[in-house]
Amino acid sequence: MSKIHITAKGDTFDALALEYYDDEKLASTIIQANLDHCDTLIFEAGVSLVIPEITAVTYPETLPPWRREE
Repeated sequence: MSKIHITAKGDTFDALALEYYDDEKLASTIIQANLDHCDTLIFEAGVSLVIPEITAVTYPETLPPWRREE
């Protein structure tokens, strides 16, 4: 089940991925769920973002191979 995160000033997609998934490389998962904000680098306070639940970790193909491995 997805969660809703209300941003604090200074939140970023990679910081949220680290907080929710313990892996900043999964920022693209949050970006894909919030395409209206895909151009945002640093959030202001009060933005509602969907944080999808993940069951299997898949890294985007655009991520270099050496960063895909744990």
